Amino acid sequence: MARYTAIYVRVSSKQQDTKSQEPDLQRWEKAQDGPVRWFQDKASGKSMDRPGWRKLEEAIRTGKASQLVVWRLDRLGRTASGLTALFDELRERKVNLVSIKDGLDLSTSAGRLMANVLASVASTKPRFGVNVLPRDKPSPGQGQNVGRVQSRLPKEGHANARGRSGG
Repeated sequence: MARYTAIYVRVSSKQQDTKSQEPDLQRWEKAQDGPVRWFQDKASGKSMDRPGWRKLEEAIRTGKASQLVVWRLDRLGRTASGLTALFDELRERKVNLVSIKDGLDLSTSAGRLMANVLASVASTKPRFGVNVLPRDKPSPGQGQNVGRVQSRLPKEGHANARGRSGG
């Protein structure tokens, strides 16, 4: 049975597209010798229950996929527990994971360490409502302003301002 490299592409909603991910993945694919198969989802990363992912997972479990390539780790999912469980399963099944933008390769010890750190970072969004990793495109209704958080300290010259002389 000929094994292939699986390329997985995901965006979070039907309004988003995969155009930002595709050029890097296509360049990577052209540099490869063996067969490649693409899998795609337009679904949230909060759950691993996604149609394209289920097909890819079946290919991994049946030994058809030898390697999994993603644009960035957060395209796989956004929960640290889900991602670390996936890393363990891939290692058990001898399927390598390559994340192009994160510059990691799960076949190395440094890559495994970095993958677990990035999985933890990817999981901070749901807990803190903050986008730690950059996204492909803002969600509908998501603001564009990413400036500095306003200080809650009183302005200079105000009676309660820091640095006032005692009295």
